[in-house]
Amino acid sequence: MSQLGRPTSGKRRLKDLLVQRDNHFCADCGAPDPKWASANIGVFICLKCCGVHRSLGTHISKVLSVTLDEWSDDEIDALIEVGGNACANSIYEAYLPEGVSKPRPDASHEDRSKFIRSKYELQEFLKPSLRITSTSKKGSLQSSLSKKIMDNFQSSSSSSQQPVTIQLQEGMVEFIGVLKITIFKGTNLAVRDMLSSDPYVVLTLGKQKAQTAVVKSNLNPVWNEELMLSVPQDFGAIKLQVFDHDTFSADDIMGEAHIDIQPLITSAMAFGDAGMFGNMQIGKWLKSHDNALIDDSTVNIVDGKVKQAVSLKLQNVESGELDLELEWIPLEQ
Repeated sequence: MSQLGRPTSGKRRLKDLLVQRDNHFCADCGAPDPKWASANIGVFICLKCCGVHRSLGTHISKVLSVTLDEWSDDEIDALIEVGGNACANSIYEAYLPEGVSKPRPDASHEDRSKFIRSKYELQEFLKPSLRITSTSKKGSLQSSLSKKIMDNFQSSSSSSQQPVTIQLQEGMVEFIGVLKITIFKGTNLAVRDMLSSDPYVVLTLGKQKAQTAVVKSNLNPVWNEELMLSVPQDFGAIKLQVFDHDTFSADDIMGEAHIDIQPLITSAMAFGDAGMFGNMQIGKWLKSHDNALIDDSTVNIVDGKVKQAVSLKLQNVESGELDLELEWIPLEQ
């Protein structure tokens, strides 16, 4: 009887993960309601992308149905440990080159296949620190990569916050930490369709891009979605853009803003281990005529974490505001 009980428990755990907002859409093309998953990569995908994943071979992507296949405890644990599409994409799509965009749900098989192979097989968009440059056995690629990604998510040692140096094609890049950006909601966004818009948010930091899901027909969308960006030692402002998703034409811009992350990072570095302090304000980004802040934005230690609530008035557009939160995660390696 215990053998019969385990699949039921496993399916429940899978469905609990599937109800997370970032898992409501295919990790590769954004199609709604994905019912397949790559057990070893840790993403939920649609039927069309599932076909491409299968063609990669199980040494790269082991595809299972969320509802039809039996999952082992190890497969479920690995999927849950990654955390779903948003966390996985923060790794696998950390460096989308200029001019490269994700396929849409209606993309051709050729475009879909090219993107998925570049993403998982060739590792072209992967965080450079996680790239596997050579393997002696065909089956060792994804297992080695999966181990490095698991180590990346599981890292919990509390050593120094020295920059980690990695090799990019154009030279050496040093990362000093990670930003978790929670996009909460938009208010009174601009109309770009007949009566409404289908908004989504894109964040850009250096060569990295992160994107929320599309909210259909809503000028006051609620995302509550977490995005991740690695912060290089030589960092600039985060560029935030809001777009209206269009099926048959280019997506329309719905405003933009720049987020100055210097106050957050400077404050966090000055205080070091935030877990040693109680809740308190440690910094501030001041509203001025040359930024998009609606009000002064304070940097605070909250329950041992450095966080900053930000409310922005979108620029170069007739209307629209955006509420989000930044959280600084230092390198702990």
